[in-house]
Amino acid sequence: MTFTRSRPYRKNDQAFVEQKNGDIVRGNIGYRRYTSAQAAALLEAIYQDLQAYVNFFQPVRKLNHKERSGAKVSKQYDEARTPHQRAMQLQSVNRRQKLRLQHEYLQLNPAALRRRIDANLRQLWRLPE
Repeated sequence: MTFTRSRPYRKNDQAFVEQKNGDIVRGNIGYRRYTSAQAAALLEAIYQDLQAYVNFFQPVRKLNHKERSGAKVSKQYDEARTPHQRAMQLQSVNRRQKLRLQHEYLQLNPAALRRRIDANLRQLWRLPE
């Protein structure tokens, strides 16, 4: 049995994940290739902070309905909510996980997270190639 990320000849299987990579990772880090151990440590810190910042403080609108009328496409979205808020409303997430998420959320400061991300990014961009 082999593990693959997508089906052969179906380039859009991971379209949503790739879109988020472009928005979040490449939008913050850029396209430069980093190979040093110092860059790896900085990238790990940035990714950890970005993950918390995006999941707890960046609201997303999900597509509810898309209707085509000739050449015109009309889309209806739900209200903007963070992934954390969506997880808290799910019945499939057990109480212990919700308490852990809520505790983590209460420990975070969005302004401090953003300052730390920006400081680490400036330090990463100053590294020699």
